[in-house]
Amino acid sequence: MDETRTMIETAQKAPDFAAARRHMIESQLRTSGINDRYVLDRMADVPREDFVPEGMRAAAYVDRMIPLASGAALAPPLAHGQILSQARPGKGEHALIVGPATAYLAALMGPLVAELREATPDELLSGDVDGVFDLVVVDGAVEDVPAQLIAALAPEGRLLTGVIRKGVIRLELGRRSGDAISLIPLNETQLPRLPAFDKPQGWTF
Repeated sequence: MDETRTMIETAQKAPDFAAARRHMIESQLRTSGINDRYVLDRMADVPREDFVPEGMRAAAYVDRMIPLASGAALAPPLAHGQILSQARPGKGEHALIVGPATAYLAALMGPLVAELREATPDELLSGDVDGVFDLVVVDGAVEDVPAQLIAALAPEGRLLTGVIRKGVIRLELGRRSGDAISLIPLNETQLPRLPAFDKPQGWTF
């Protein structure tokens, strides 16, 4: 509750969106080592405030997750900068974003690839996503990588996702090999947990 109140107070004091974007780039991205030109350009071009509830628009650039009306959350700017930097999307690639359908990451990544699709975790798990992709990005944190995520990858396709291990969220990157994938931890980050990808609860006696 305190964080939400702080966001609202910040929103009331920071109506200059262009200035907020510049500040985000200089104080959040660059100071964290994110200097890829394509990342900075995309995050400078896309008005993040258009992807949050009306009452939170001016708080869109605060370094915190923002609750959405759907019950999901929009990851902080730094997390999306980290995702773009580590994903290294290519102009000829077919990409899939799996997440709570905030549309913000899709707006950032769309011009960087040949084709981009979005799917919610439930759509992926129910088999409603057709085709395979060179790059699959999970816009959130998972406890478990389900077979459906691996199946969505083309041979040698890349998966970038937040992974929760012992309560710590890290971005992890892997490449498909056969029906398996080995993920390599990259950096700690702050991403919303995606309950659909929680580990199945085992029985205890």
